[in-house]
Amino acid sequence: MSTIEDVARLAGLSRTTVSRVINNHPYVSDSKKKVVLEAMDELGYVPNSSARSLRNQKTEIIAVFIPRVLNPFFSQFIESLEMASSARNYQLIVCQTQYSKSKELTYLNLLKTKQVDGVILASLENDWSKIEPFTDYGPIVLCNEFEEDASVPMIRLDQTFGGYIATKHLIEQGHTHIGYCCGGHRSNVAKERERGFRQALMEAGLTFDENAAFRNAFNIEDGKRVFHELAALENRPSALFTGADEVAAGVISEAKKNGWSIPSDLAVVGFDNQAITELLDPMITTVQQPVCEMAQKAMDIMIEKINRKSYAAREVYQFPLKLIIRDSTGGKKLANV
Repeated sequence: MSTIEDVARLAGLSRTTVSRVINNHPYVSDSKKKVVLEAMDELGYVPNSSARSLRNQKTEIIAVFIPRVLNPFFSQFIESLEMASSARNYQLIVCQTQYSKSKELTYLNLLKTKQVDGVILASLENDWSKIEPFTDYGPIVLCNEFEEDASVPMIRLDQTFGGYIATKHLIEQGHTHIGYCCGGHRSNVAKERERGFRQALMEAGLTFDENAAFRNAFNIEDGKRVFHELAALENRPSALFTGADEVAAGVISEAKKNGWSIPSDLAVVGFDNQAITELLDPMITTVQQPVCEMAQKAMDIMIEKINRKSYAAREVYQFPLKLIIRDSTGGKKLANV
């Protein structure tokens, strides 16, 4: 078993510096923290006299990883998780990854060094092969994001169905040229929504226009950018499916600022059913995700895993999605799917 001296030797730093990193001392530079954590990871070092006694300790703290605190979906998710954890006398800490692979792995050391009892991953930046070793140190639960290769509990939604019902609705409003807008390529959530989008197009005999596919759109400012990119197209779509209500709001506000009428000039569908959808004029048609129910289920499973000390077991729980039709698409009723 590796010792703190081994870590210090590999990192090229003093034992005192390594100890300060392990104990979160405030006066250690980020560069030294990075070197020490990398050395600990390479050696498989757990900062205690024995890994077994460390695993038996409880902090009564759970970490949740999200990409952006300001995203309304994740804000609501955090609030729901905090209420659920507080009811169980657990504390919740929030780790914002900002879509960074390195940040995600650094935060996972909280589990490895037993500063938290478990981790809820609401987003996933690294390949599962990089995440899986951390399951030796405590429970990891995937919620919202999912990974087919993962052997941990997953709380997920049928994102393919979400993309499908949103696109089918636009088709039923008479749109034959529909633009597509999503976040990153890495996310399985985004991939499934695109699958549903393409499925609806294919059933209607329509084609996917790659020129009208807008990637890396996460917030209101991105939505404004997407509008200008869409408006500059020679062959412009008459409708747009977006992967977030924030993005939809940005598109709509910028479209109106430029004299466009919604939905006459451009119909827009969001995703999440956040409060902003009812604050804009027109109100936004969107796909509703049961955020509170997902958060409660994630916390229930996490506490059970902590208490039973049973960490790695593939369990999949799926929640339904629902289309909320409002004025940004014309408000006509969706046919049965």
